[in-house]
Amino acid sequence: MISLERFDIFKAIVDTGSLSAAAKALGTSRAVVSFNLKRLEEGLGVTLLARNTRGLTLTDAGKRFYVRCEETLDAARRAVDEARGNQAALRGQLRITTTPEYAAHAVIAWVSAFMARHPSLHVHLSTTAAPAALIPERFDLAIRLGRLPDSDHRAVLLSHHELVVVAAPRLLERHGLERLDDPDAVLALPRVGYPRLPDQVARGEDGGEVTFASDPPESTVSADHAAALLAFARAGHGTAILPDWLVQSSLTDGSLVRVLRRYRFAEQGVYAVYPNTRHVSRAVRTFIDFLKSGGKA
Repeated sequence: MISLERFDIFKAIVDTGSLSAAAKALGTSRAVVSFNLKRLEEGLGVTLLARNTRGLTLTDAGKRFYVRCEETLDAARRAVDEARGNQAALRGQLRITTTPEYAAHAVIAWVSAFMARHPSLHVHLSTTAAPAALIPERFDLAIRLGRLPDSDHRAVLLSHHELVVVAAPRLLERHGLERLDDPDAVLALPRVGYPRLPDQVARGEDGGEVTFASDPPESTVSADHAAALLAFARAGHGTAILPDWLVQSSLTDGSLVRVLRRYRFAEQGVYAVYPNTRHVSRAVRTFIDFLKSGGKA
């Protein structure tokens, strides 16, 4: 009998693209991954992965087995969930990824409240500025903000937030800006570039539009995550487009002021994103239901 653990290891190798990456995703050593792959191929009597100078490539048998492997693992997870029943305590591990800023703003509090309800469940929270790849990196769920790109993943809308244009008072004084709702004057100010954010269009109350490039050529500095962008804006390096929840404390203490108040960007979404598998684990379903209900204990 071939163990399901070897099915899972094989799937991890294919999803991540290498033995080393699979070992990292599984929290084990490359030697253990290599040993189990070898034993799996011996047990099946076929070669699943061809080794060459470019790495690993699925053989025809490997491609067919990968499909069956996914089906078998989904069926096994479904059987476990059904056996435990809806009233059984959640167990195992739930792997979540989001940005560092939104983790501090909301996700850590959500996870803490959820764990209070389900103390037998281990939650691993990973924070990265760039969106993590759910399947290769073995994440069960991502909390993502903004406009979602087209993908094969499922997504549940949790809430909305606004983007706002902010600037440090010292920047406005240095450039003599008095009319904070004058788009031409605001666009003439230095900007902090944020290449991860697409170009944004703000619509005014009078029907006019203002377009902000993600990384304008006149920017003196750019950043690859929101916390750095906020810090540069507070230091007076330029205007910045940031989520309202991230700048609220800076607006309150006066280190930033909002400009172009009469203009609005399209609302940004907060989404729970998870792989589009045949079987969604009970832990993922329960956590999403918890978030939809408000994410509070």
